[in-house]
Amino acid sequence: MAVMMQAFYWDAPRAEQKEHEWWNFLAERVEELGRAGINALWLPPASKAASNTSMGYDPYDYFDLGDYDQKGGAKTWYGNRAELKALIDKAHSCFVGVYADMVINHNGGGDEEEVNPLNGEKHWTKFNPKSGRFPRDWNSFYPSRFARTTNEGESYGGYPHLCHSNSAVYTAMFDYARMLVEELGFDGFRFDFAKGYASWMISLLSKYRYEREGVMDFMPFVVAEIWSGDNDIGAWLDKANGVTDNQIAAFDFPLRYKLKAVCDSPSFDLRELTDGGTVVMKRPRNAATFVDNHDMGDDTIVNDKLMAYSFILVHEGYPCIFWYDYYNNGLARPGTPNGISALIEAHHKFAGGDSQILHADPDLYIMQRVGWSDDQTHQSGLIYVLNNLGNQWSGTVVQTRWQNQRFVPIAWDGHDAPHPDDRTTDAEGKSEFPAPPRGYCIYVPVANDANKDDLVAGKE
Repeated sequence: MAVMMQAFYWDAPRAEQKEHEWWNFLAERVEELGRAGINALWLPPASKAASNTSMGYDPYDYFDLGDYDQKGGAKTWYGNRAELKALIDKAHSCFVGVYADMVINHNGGGDEEEVNPLNGEKHWTKFNPKSGRFPRDWNSFYPSRFARTTNEGESYGGYPHLCHSNSAVYTAMFDYARMLVEELGFDGFRFDFAKGYASWMISLLSKYRYEREGVMDFMPFVVAEIWSGDNDIGAWLDKANGVTDNQIAAFDFPLRYKLKAVCDSPSFDLRELTDGGTVVMKRPRNAATFVDNHDMGDDTIVNDKLMAYSFILVHEGYPCIFWYDYYNNGLARPGTPNGISALIEAHHKFAGGDSQILHADPDLYIMQRVGWSDDQTHQSGLIYVLNNLGNQWSGTVVQTRWQNQRFVPIAWDGHDAPHPDDRTTDAEGKSEFPAPPRGYCIYVPVANDANKDDLVAGKE
């Protein structure tokens, strides 16, 4: 499975002093990220929003990618269309995919207020974008003549919600998606606030046969933001995937909150990681796992965050790395076995096959990936140990799938984390596997004569 990165954080252009230059800034980093094992970048919303210094989650003109002088200027906060296309082309040359952030629930920055005759209320629903594409009035939003319901999902602040049942809205969404994929080269979509509208819109945009290199059969990667519990996410996925050939994924919010508790609440019972109340445990093929993102604000993980990253990068699912953690928090730690870079390497080389929990108690969690091999890929598997105790190394004897097998540690971190010792299983496949205090350790099977220093992840 690949690794994606959320290539922005809230107010990133201002914080990094790259206002209106974010696409160029990312282009300077993409080769480095590709070498580090990042397979795809999730970009912020690309269209002109209610302000040209907006993050883009209040879209105004979907077809202005930074070239029309409106809402405060020509460029978006990230740049213009040519710079975005150059970034995508460079990413592809580095074998890195690019995902577009799709905000199709609501709009912002309306040009005029108007009265909706269906409810007599006044709203900012008159849109006259300078691109000349997708002008809107009250009938483009709820309540609309095209729908009996007042809305098909949850409300988002005071913004007017698009009525996708209106044929003009529906057509504009397809035109927008086609522009992103077919003209700019985006490889997938992340759908923002997917709880705000009916899932069928995402399903249809997902199953459409996009044209790529003259062939009308390109299928984008699709992941939705359903900020809810695992049952709600599961029900949404069933409905969305029931009408598309493309398997849509969802971000695993339930797992994220469990991992926050692991990191920030030392008394958290690690057995709760095994109870099935997450997307990755119930349907790993549909899980996009993450640790933090741009929306978390004051609820970000504060302590021992690498414990969370170690978990998502050894388990199934599609892990997403947060730019702010990788760069600004300094958790990449390239050239060492003690950071995200080493975990990404372990993910690609060894984290294949089914996940099997070998031991779980309140303070110790041990899991094995059984390995995977086909004509193109060989991942030998691993043993993963997570230790919640704050004052001592901890481990226990577990029954693995490997008999008389030498294991070496390749990635680890914790409060006291010198180089862990090698381990060797007995004739029954048993051995003790420990991890540092408030930390983790990943062990991988190797030949008896292998030089362990050559296997340590992150070693340059």
